[in-house]
Amino acid sequence: MTAKMLDVYSPYDQQLVAQVPLNTPADVEAGIDLARSTFADKKQTLPKYQRVAILEKVVVIMSAQMEALTRLCISEGGKPWKDAQVEVERAIYGVKLAIEALSGFEGKEVAMGHTVSSAQHMAYTFKEPIGVVVAISAFNHPLNLAVHQMIPAIAVGCSVILKPALTTPLSALRLLAILTEAGLPAGWAQVLVCDNTSAELLACSAKINALNFIGSSTVGWQLRAKAAAGTRVTLEHGGVAPVIVAEDADLSELIPALVRGAFYHAGQVCISVQRVYVHAAIVDEVARLLVEQASKLVVGDPLNKHTDVGPIINERELTRIDSWVKEACDAGAELLCGGERIAASCYAPTVLRNPPDDALVSMREVFGPVVCIYEYEDIEQAYDRANALDLPFQAAIFTQNMNTAMQAVKQLQAAVVMVNEHTAFRVDWMPFGGAKTAGLGLGGIRHVMEDMSYDKMMVIKSPML
Repeated sequence: MTAKMLDVYSPYDQQLVAQVPLNTPADVEAGIDLARSTFADKKQTLPKYQRVAILEKVVVIMSAQMEALTRLCISEGGKPWKDAQVEVERAIYGVKLAIEALSGFEGKEVAMGHTVSSAQHMAYTFKEPIGVVVAISAFNHPLNLAVHQMIPAIAVGCSVILKPALTTPLSALRLLAILTEAGLPAGWAQVLVCDNTSAELLACSAKINALNFIGSSTVGWQLRAKAAAGTRVTLEHGGVAPVIVAEDADLSELIPALVRGAFYHAGQVCISVQRVYVHAAIVDEVARLLVEQASKLVVGDPLNKHTDVGPIINERELTRIDSWVKEACDAGAELLCGGERIAASCYAPTVLRNPPDDALVSMREVFGPVVCIYEYEDIEQAYDRANALDLPFQAAIFTQNMNTAMQAVKQLQAAVVMVNEHTAFRVDWMPFGGAKTAGLGLGGIRHVMEDMSYDKMMVIKSPML
């Protein structure tokens, strides 16, 4: 039987980039069985030095393919050249972080002897791989997310299956090819390109040990509810990131940060700046400067090295974003700039002023190049509005007053509060993840390695102790 093929198109010009086989439910079952048998076969276990050697070779291969990997990210995901290049650099550094983390990836001594029952005992913990890991990824950082989900699993000794987004499977497949070239034996890493039905079969199998999901909140929580008993689940969703701008904010620092945080990768980032609460005394100036800078951004072909804002991932999302902006304007929001399509696949950087708090752009993650400005008189009111949504992920405060900054850190309900930095800031060694409905568990290379392992304890009793 001929395999059904998946067409992968450029989101910018809809040119066919590649065709890849679409895996069936039978392929998924076979993949799970392969991952399980590979991990269970102690003769195939990869010692740490071998895993390190493989990962070091991965760094060498990826570094030699920088331009090709950059072009691949652009062709399938539409991220502008300069940002795609940074993604590849981050991905390579992510592999290096996993190697470095292994040198300190260790257990500890558990204190004994301070009660009669524990006398003549000694106890130590050490790290063990959790087993078979299933990772489901998102489209917006196709290479770096694949690194963050596959490399930690391999580093700690797990077998791993990655299901990439159907719009952007090529970077994950290339990473798998690089791992194979680097010497990773068959069975330890797989990439299954499959539809949602097969993905659910994969995520909810009783034969897996951990599920690492990056994507929509609705899908993530549904999969967690359906996951087999005992499966360790990590979810990374998104937020509707709030930024509070105090009256004393340094505008020369604020405006570039807001532009970068709101329009990087056309706003298709789970921590993109979306809701900006500005003190009434400076809101007009902030709005003017933000519009001035947003209007200067180059929108278009992501292969053009001068492009700042590339395409939206597909027509469906482009239409949704436009409808949300129009809904906000119909409900009373002032459209300061943008609010329109550019060519067939791009959306103009858009600034809205004072959309209603119950508008979709105020309540839900736009995942597009849209930022909303709201004004406030009392900063306590700004905290209340920023905290109104059950999506605490990353938030920010811009102020030159340390007391205001510390108050905001305490008051804002967020997993991370940035001070004088936009909400989309991230480095790959920091803990990363939302709380409540925004996610479960932490990302970041070292933190994912912890999540894909567990502490086993050894207790020794001896009269010599």
